Amino acid sequence: MPDATDVATAMITNDAVVFGLLAAILGLVFWTSSIASGFWKRFYGVVPALLLCYFLPSLLTTFGVVDPEKSKLYFVASRYLLPAALVLLTLSADLPATLKLGPKALIMFFTGTAGVMLGGPLALLATSWIAPDLVGGNGPEAVWRGMATVAGSWIGGSPNQAAIYEIFDVGPNIFSIWIAVDVIVANVWMAVLLWIAANQQKLDQALKADSTAIEALRLKTEAYETEHARIPELKHLVFILAVGFTAVGLAHFGAESLSAWFKINAPAMSRLSLDNSFFWLVLLATIIGVILSFTPARRLQGAGAMKVGSLFVYVLVATVGLNMNIAAVVEAPAYFLIGLLWIAIHAALLIAMAFAIKAPSFFLAVGSQANIGGAASAPVVAAAFHPSLAPVGVLLAVVGYIVGTFAAWFTGLVMQAIAGG
Repeated sequence: MPDATDVATAMITNDAVVFGLLAAILGLVFWTSSIASGFWKRFYGVVPALLLCYFLPSLLTTFGVVDPEKSKLYFVASRYLLPAALVLLTLSADLPATLKLGPKALIMFFTGTAGVMLGGPLALLATSWIAPDLVGGNGPEAVWRGMATVAGSWIGGSPNQAAIYEIFDVGPNIFSIWIAVDVIVANVWMAVLLWIAANQQKLDQALKADSTAIEALRLKTEAYETEHARIPELKHLVFILAVGFTAVGLAHFGAESLSAWFKINAPAMSRLSLDNSFFWLVLLATIIGVILSFTPARRLQGAGAMKVGSLFVYVLVATVGLNMNIAAVVEAPAYFLIGLLWIAIHAALLIAMAFAIKAPSFFLAVGSQANIGGAASAPVVAAAFHPSLAPVGVLLAVVGYIVGTFAAWFTGLVMQAIAGG
């Protein structure tokens, strides 16, 4: 097994070959999961297919087959396929019915935010009692500084993390360690959320949750798709790609213009990620999708727009998996234990709130992932419940972008006080 911090000697460096491997993995998972009897039926009754779609690619990184830092596949998937998926999934959705899901989605989202803000300081405090030498200090390589960047990542995403990195002047060594903690712990937690999606009915019964609004939205979406379903011709697929990627082009153009304007004319707004082009890319793609859902473009759902969007999501999931190197746990086990305690506190608070307000498991999972994973993975978890629910994940992730830097900054100050820095 390669060193967790050195996969520069990867066996495969050609992205075309890597993409071929990812396509083969996706094909294998879908083929085996479609077998309706025997071992594979029992296997996928326990392990969600979507989970394998991101776990199996991670093995390519763990065993040194691929170096994700040299690959451009995730960049392409997140900048081109993700916004296209957001457009196609959102234009296919029944937004008025989605908004009728009620306030529980926001309650669970902000509970997840509170879980991150409380979990980090509490995990650091517990560590200071057990191993005080590990958490002390105030230099650039202080542990609390690295943890502050994870708080930024876990309340919004990478733009917020980058902002916190600059605000707290984080040292490169501690930052690289906590990047590994961030990626692996977040992906382990995402695996749990995908398991929740696969077992949602049992969990909703345990939570005594009323999921009738979610079920009604599913049924309404499926009825619309059935009513408008048709065997897609080549022109329909071209229309789907035209709408999706024209929207991506417009979103990129707007994102570059707006981020540049805020960077020059309102630099103080960087704390809200308004100078970050990815923030605007996600927001504009979502807005375009929302607008199109009220136009005849929504009829493209019957020709498979939602399925094409879901395909893009699966490709994104596979490229996300490439960024997880399980071997990194060996390099700094103590920090991973802190990260696991942190996410456990976040999870405990969400579960307690779900019981208190009888929130469906969907709101628990998506409220959590909109914080922990941001726009790149919140719609993935939402779509695991049903493709029509992906917009909920997107909208909550946008809220995470807005509040993430402020919340992480405050969390960092609390952790600084605990560390005595």
